[in-house]
Amino acid sequence: MLTRVLVAPGGFKESLSAESAADAIAAGVRRVLPGAEIDLAPLVDGGEGTAAALAAATGGRIVTVPATGPVGETVAAHFALLGGGDTAVVEMAAVAGLALVPHGLRDPGATTTYGVGELIRAALDRGVRRILVGCGDSGTSDGGAGALQALGARLLDEDGRELARGGRELTRLHRVDPTGLDPRLRGTELLVACNPFNVLCGERGVARVFGPQKGATPAQVEELSAALEHWASVLTRDAAVPGTDLRSAPGTGASGGLGAGLAALGARLLPRFDVLLGHLDLDARLARADLVVTAEGALDHQTPHGKVPAEVARRAKLHGRPVLALAGTLGEGAHQVPGVDACHGILPAPMDLAEALLRARELLTDATERALRMIVLGTRLPVAAAAAQAEVSGTQRPSTVR
Repeated sequence: MLTRVLVAPGGFKESLSAESAADAIAAGVRRVLPGAEIDLAPLVDGGEGTAAALAAATGGRIVTVPATGPVGETVAAHFALLGGGDTAVVEMAAVAGLALVPHGLRDPGATTTYGVGELIRAALDRGVRRILVGCGDSGTSDGGAGALQALGARLLDEDGRELARGGRELTRLHRVDPTGLDPRLRGTELLVACNPFNVLCGERGVARVFGPQKGATPAQVEELSAALEHWASVLTRDAAVPGTDLRSAPGTGASGGLGAGLAALGARLLPRFDVLLGHLDLDARLARADLVVTAEGALDHQTPHGKVPAEVARRAKLHGRPVLALAGTLGEGAHQVPGVDACHGILPAPMDLAEALLRARELLTDATERALRMIVLGTRLPVAAAAAQAEVSGTQRPSTVR
């Protein structure tokens, strides 16, 4: 019987944080296995909840500051100071995430990462020596241009005038003037935790892959793709670190191209799980588990490309642990995610998106219960079959069918 269950989900976009998802799954596990030892390990991928999770894991704290949101209005944003005080975590979703973009204003050609630069400046004001920028859940596609503007770079058109904010404006870019960049950046280690599968330009460029999710029409996708190509060219010429490929290096497309913008400042783009999960001691916790339950909003052909369930499953298999994955939607490729032994959708019946988002916690708990009951039944079947066979063998010889 299962006695130790590790619950290691990501978040469900616009409905459940990773912490809330973990609590919902645990409630479902307790309905079936009330005596189980449940280890909650909500996982961060650089998106929503990253700063709070790392602050909690290291004995740090959250610092709340006003900053410019993705549509230009001031929002109550935050960053984390990790235990020890020399490292800050800037979660881009806290100031430029998709959840901060009203549905009626979802135009990734207009939204900005300006607030990300403001949070980096606020962290520099605290005297930190290292800044970790978490990329994920973004509502922007400006190549990090807004962040660079907030940090002092000037983006100029042919007439020497400053560009307005937003990715669409990059088509008019003529020159980047980096001379006004905050000098404190030169003495600060800047790390970007990102999905290495995301690149800025090309057929798999960020505008084409993620633009539609952020509200872009097909015409806007092409417009943004061209704008980011131009941005990469001018930024490489005027400001980028020599030898940096801003078009196609791993992670340059993270958070609508924020990875590329920060790479031009000398930031190191690192695989997000290598950076983030060490703080959570995940591998040791996987080794102690009898069953691993992970989850995310969608399980499909994109999951193996840097998503939480795939990373959990990969690490779990290094310890020989079985993995159950739960998801809001099961798309093409859901049953072929390496390392996932079984997957289960959380919707018991067709329902519209608004209702599913509203009931996400309840649906996830109920789905966990359904899946666990099937697992428990499966663990009992061989015992029951053997007992039945022993009983038959002890009373009569089985007949032979000819």
